Amino acid sequence: QVQVVESGGGSVQVGESLRLSCAASGSGFSFLSLGWYRQAPGKQRELVAYAKSTEGPEYSDSVKGRFTFSRDKNTATLQMNSLKSEDTATYYCRVRAARAGELSLYWGQGTQVTVSS
Repeated sequence: QVQVVESGGGSVQVGESLRLSCAASGSGFSFLSLGWYRQAPGKQRELVAYAKSTEGPEYSDSVKGRFTFSRDKNTATLQMNSLKSEDTATYYCRVRAARAGELSLYWGQGTQVTVSS
């Protein structure tokens, strides 16, 4: 099994910054991709940013230029600048992992980000 642990959420004002962190662990697993998704109340979960192990990050249009995603093997961070009220959501780290030829998807428990004006 893979464990996914997120940290760094909180409450901030519009225009401020937050940094989210994600760490994946699991014996014998290769972590093929790590990414951040978010889900606001009453809305579907959506991609924020992710990166495969061999490629650079990709971002949703709504966060380009404001958020920066970085990963290093089994950890991923999301630096969120110039936050807007519409960024308010629960943020989830998603990990695609492989072991012995099998692919699996794992989610963290979620961390709340609240942006108020």
